[in-house]
Amino acid sequence: MNELFSVKDKVVIITGGYGILGRNVTKYLAGEGAQMIILGRRPEKGNELVDEIKKDGCKAYFMQADATDVNGLKECRAQIMEKFGKIDALINAAGGNKPGAVIQPNQYTFDLKLDDLKDVIDLNLYGTIIPTMVFAEEMAKAKKGVILNFSSMASFRPMTRVVGYSAAKAAINSFTEFMAGELAIKFGEGLRVNAIAPGFFLTQQNKTLMTNPDGSWSDRAKSVIAHTPFRRLGQPSEINGTIQYLISDASSFVTGVVVPVDGGFNAFAI
Repeated sequence: MNELFSVKDKVVIITGGYGILGRNVTKYLAGEGAQMIILGRRPEKGNELVDEIKKDGCKAYFMQADATDVNGLKECRAQIMEKFGKIDALINAAGGNKPGAVIQPNQYTFDLKLDDLKDVIDLNLYGTIIPTMVFAEEMAKAKKGVILNFSSMASFRPMTRVVGYSAAKAAINSFTEFMAGELAIKFGEGLRVNAIAPGFFLTQQNKTLMTNPDGSWSDRAKSVIAHTPFRRLGQPSEINGTIQYLISDASSFVTGVVVPVDGGFNAFAI
């Protein structure tokens, strides 16, 4: 049996693991044999997902933590190392947006709420940097581990309206490339850092941008679909294969890349 893509028995930490995309990834990897550790601020959501996964005979655990809280993450790290003795992969899927950091159709840039803008940048950017710094320290000691960040189509080109989210995701791309070189040069080729850039999926985060109150596609969604060669939005399950590839030994010579999973959106102009 070919084990090249296997994630069986790997200890995989995921932040944002009970969001729409994160939940899908968590359940899929658990089904492939990974031991999933879900970090999040909402125990009711995290424990609900754990129970669902365990009913299928798979392994999952929840730890309450904020992706921007260094001390809380260090406490989680200590518990993980005591229980499992290793960390094979970290998936930084935590992220989000706020209405005050989005420019509405009847607004201008100057109407942005700066506090909300800061919160969005903190959650998306520092919510990736801080877990990386905390958990990569153990990976560096073992000289082995994979970090997978969540980027976005908004990182490649400026998207209208979502200025804070776009800025944070573009910074994540740069951070991914920097850490790939930093960790490999100083700790060896066993440490890899990559990112996935999902195209357009309907999530709780973008629902108000992509749909009208009656559930029909908004003009923005119609524009996205028109600029996507596949002429549709993605299904959450369509990111699973890429993620499994990037955290498995199948990608052992791949680091510092941002992989679009977008139905051709990023490659298409007119």
